[in-house]
Amino acid sequence: MLHVFDLDGTLLRGTTASIEIARTNGTLSDLHALEADFAAGALDTKGFAQAIGALWRGLDDATVEAAFCTAPFMSGIERVITDISERGERSALITMTPTFFANKLTRFGFDHIAGSVFPALPLTQAPNPDRILVPESKVLITDELLTRYGFNRSDCVAYGDSLSDMPLFATLTHTVAINASEALSARSSMHYRGDDLWAAYSEARSLVACSS
Repeated sequence: MLHVFDLDGTLLRGTTASIEIARTNGTLSDLHALEADFAAGALDTKGFAQAIGALWRGLDDATVEAAFCTAPFMSGIERVITDISERGERSALITMTPTFFANKLTRFGFDHIAGSVFPALPLTQAPNPDRILVPESKVLITDELLTRYGFNRSDCVAYGDSLSDMPLFATLTHTVAINASEALSARSSMHYRGDDLWAAYSEARSLVACSS
């Protein structure tokens, strides 16, 4: 079994990595302006990443670490990932968040982490747009991992919260919407509201067991 987790709005409660970094380095109003452009269609995912690269020129690891340490994560993440490992299963974090934040979640024990690849910190240049993930990337990466481990899509559980998770949810049988939008909740196998990942994960295990 492969368990695939989203980050922004899923493992992070009611926020995103970008918001937490912007809150830490004093660029929150600028970030909100970029988010408004994105929502209006003036920026796509890759254009948003390019704009972030320009906004955060000079960003260093100490700032990202401070944002990570104060970010409101769901409780129980490490417990969930440990349980997955002890069962001989696999865990993956697939997020459009920059790798310099996403990779910090290795401390929770994920087997695989995939994010939008940004240059090494301190940030001195914009990212290569070809290495920025889009929602459809989650499907491609998940399928690659399933193939690697000899699984099929029925051997996968996805956890997400927003439209960026919709392509993956549309391909899988077992999907868990966590504090999610109405659209994603309607497309999911089950939905959970709260701040305890262990509770959501336990419900998901019951869902998979019942469908086996």
